[in-house]
Amino acid sequence: MMDTKALIRRFIADNLMYSSNGLQLDDDASFLEEGVIDSLGVMELVVFVEDQFGVQVADEEVTPEYFDSVNRLACYVESKLA
Repeated sequence: MMDTKALIRRFIADNLMYSSNGLQLDDDASFLEEGVIDSLGVMELVVFVEDQFGVQVADEEVTPEYFDSVNRLACYVESKLA
C-alpha cells in the first residue's frame, strides 16, 4: 500500500496543490476540510485512480468515505485491486 499512497500523494501535490515540495498533509487529513480539493478536483482524482490503477470507479463510490484522504483513497484502491 505504500506505493499506492506515494502515487496518490504525488498526484495531489502536482495536480491539486501545485506544490514542488510534495504533499504537506497528514495521510488522514481531509482533502475537503483542508481545502485541497473541490468538486472538479474530485473528478480529476477519479480519473487519476481509474487511469493509474486500472480500476473502475462507480458513481456511487465517489464519496468522502473513499476519496477524502490519502489513507481512505489508498484503502479504496487496494480493495478494488484485491
